Amino acid sequence: MALDITAGRPWPALLDLPWSTPLEEWPESILAALPRGISRHVVRFVRVEGRIIAVKEIKADIARREYEMLRALRRLDIPCVEAVGVVAGRTADDGTALDACLLTRHLQFSLPYRAMLSQSLRPDTADRLIDALAVLLVRLHLVGFWWGDVSLSNTLFKRNAGEFAAYLVDAETGELRPQLSDGQREHDLDIARVNIAGEIMDLQAGGFIAAEVDPLSVSDLILSRYHELWKALTHVERYEIDERWKIDEHIRHLNDLGFDVGELDITTDFGGTHLSIQPKIVDAGHHARRLLRLTGLDVEDNQARRLLNDLDAYRVSQDRQNDDEDLVAHDWLARIYEPITRRVPPAMRAKLEPAEVFHEILEHRWYMAEKAKHDIPIEDAAADYVEKVLPAKPDESAVVGVDTQELPVRAK
Repeated sequence: MALDITAGRPWPALLDLPWSTPLEEWPESILAALPRGISRHVVRFVRVEGRIIAVKEIKADIARREYEMLRALRRLDIPCVEAVGVVAGRTADDGTALDACLLTRHLQFSLPYRAMLSQSLRPDTADRLIDALAVLLVRLHLVGFWWGDVSLSNTLFKRNAGEFAAYLVDAETGELRPQLSDGQREHDLDIARVNIAGEIMDLQAGGFIAAEVDPLSVSDLILSRYHELWKALTHVERYEIDERWKIDEHIRHLNDLGFDVGELDITTDFGGTHLSIQPKIVDAGHHARRLLRLTGLDVEDNQARRLLNDLDAYRVSQDRQNDDEDLVAHDWLARIYEPITRRVPPAMRAKLEPAEVFHEILEHRWYMAEKAKHDIPIEDAAADYVEKVLPAKPDESAVVGVDTQELPVRAK
């Protein structure tokens, strides 16, 4: 068998996988039984040198195209899985030609929507997943990517300080263009609406979502959320000439949505009495980039917002508003964040990312303080959380040994 392997970097251990065997027949001894979403192709997770790789069996030309598309999206800083390589030229022991395989790195602490919903009974979980998908779709459209198969199934979700962050998994049908027309964007939205309604109906049939939930109403949420975001990021705002302060207000609003403004296009009308502004370069991750610069922590944007709020509160509590921000951030990291996250026992560190644990401890402290009618030290809140709350959480780093349909359902 003459394998044709395309990879971003040399990885000799890939040669040890049983490429002459159809993917659905690979032995369980090399598989990691992670929860899988619905896919039209055979997908398996394998362990390679301590890392988990998703392997999707697919036609060679499609696999290579998706590999290049995922790499292009990563270069554009779009949240998507990392393409590892393509293995083509596969032949079974009897000489039968086998499809190629696309290899992507498993996104740690992420889950498909079916697994996410089967772990949570909160009535708004489906709404929050769709909200995250709308943000992802806006980001894709801003860089000129037409998805063509928008759905919850083609997305992975990570917890993000009480919300979710969405990552593109399947770029098989996508097209990357200099710019999308309104019709192309609306086409993607139509696809999303139909697919999401069908997925919600499927979950209802499986007993994961209450029967009284209206799938069409849920799927319609992506339209309203998408249009709200798109307007905020692309609409031309018009102000009176003496209302220039509203430009700063507009930028802060975009920052609150999690987007950075790199440049503004500002024009005046013929009489010079009105200003028109429009963001020229809009990038997601405003809070995440600020936290990364200050502390070196690389987390989701909503998590970063929560951590920055705690950092700001620490700065005030220490009466260090006039100190250098970098120095205060270093002290907060060493005295607050790291000691608190290290309180999680090693056996429970696969349950949630450290930033999500810190966020939940802050939430837990608030509830404890509300009940006690006085402030609670964060150390006491952390100890109580680790003892009473964290043990009931499922492992989200890698849910090994069960398939999606077998995930335990837990109340929140």
